[in-house]
Amino acid sequence: MPKMASKRDYYEVLGVAKDAAADDIKKAYRKQAMACHPDRNPGDQEAEQRFKECAEAFEVLSDDNKRAVYDRHGHAGLNGRGGVHEFNDLGDIFEQFGEMFGFGDIFGGGGGGRGGRGRSGRKGSSLKTQITLTLLDAAKGCTRDLEIDREEICKTCSGSGAKPGSSPDTCSYCGGRGQVVQSQGFFRVQTTCPGCRGSGKVIRDKCGKCRGTGRESKPVKLSVNIPAGVDTGMQLCVRGEGEVGTGGGPNGDLFVEIQVKPHPLFQRDGLHLTCHVPITYSQAALGAEIEIPNLDGKQMLTIPPGTQPGEVIRLKKQGMPDPQGSNRGDLRVQVIVDVPRKLTLKQETLLRELAEIEHGNVTPQRKSFFDKLKTFFAGPEDE
Repeated sequence: MPKMASKRDYYEVLGVAKDAAADDIKKAYRKQAMACHPDRNPGDQEAEQRFKECAEAFEVLSDDNKRAVYDRHGHAGLNGRGGVHEFNDLGDIFEQFGEMFGFGDIFGGGGGGRGGRGRSGRKGSSLKTQITLTLLDAAKGCTRDLEIDREEICKTCSGSGAKPGSSPDTCSYCGGRGQVVQSQGFFRVQTTCPGCRGSGKVIRDKCGKCRGTGRESKPVKLSVNIPAGVDTGMQLCVRGEGEVGTGGGPNGDLFVEIQVKPHPLFQRDGLHLTCHVPITYSQAALGAEIEIPNLDGKQMLTIPPGTQPGEVIRLKKQGMPDPQGSNRGDLRVQVIVDVPRKLTLKQETLLRELAEIEHGNVTPQRKSFFDKLKTFFAGPEDE
């Protein structure tokens, strides 16, 4: 698939609105997949790419969590963090979505050379967990230890599901193939055998430990590397750390959703950070050198003379790093003139002297305002 910068919008790929219901997304994917299926377009590389593109779009939009991340952050929220699987192998698409839509072998070509499901093994289910980070950890990147419960191969029966000393029997319904083929008009539809659920085997004497599942739940400890710049709602994917596969299939993946706690000093807006810094009236009027916080600790900031309340001073490249590249946001320092609630006698005396000076040297703008005020109260007869 193309890289993130050249990817089309997933809703556009499937031809659905952004508020489309899950059933509409499912129907749209089936329609698109049927139209550009490689067996209907032999030798057409463009159709094959569209087939992969449709599968990728459906993989995201059919998952509520991934769809929410995509709606908020676009491709950047998923790409590179494992939130979306790029289908490079057509067999991978048949493996993941074939049975869901009833076309695992809909054109008669999905079960063999294309790496269809058959009894070659099924990938394990994915798991999800969540990590909460501080803003500073998110800014610098870190490593976090996780403990999850997942199903692994039962040691008692070595994953067969049968009682030690016994063996599973071949399924009589499908003859051990794990699949049954039905004709639906022009198409042949291959589906999972209902008798053995695709395994090709039936267990008569089940393992007492796992009760025939071939699996047992175990706690597992993992270390996850968090890249710098992650934000709330983004997902990381730890490949192969999900549930164990069946029939020799690969393990599923572990998806780790990121939550970043609010910071007492910084407010985040994408890659940019805003910090509200109080200054005195004299500092705003005369200028000053003040100490402000940053992601590395603290630094000195020059306040220019005549700085206005609410004015923003931008410090370039001192915000959050971009987990997708080398870009970095800005640190925006918004100054707030702090008016004291109580004054010392000396402060009050000096401010009164300043007030007298200000009234004695009224600026043109102020004079214009007071002239208008006199006119307003005087009324038309006094003009």
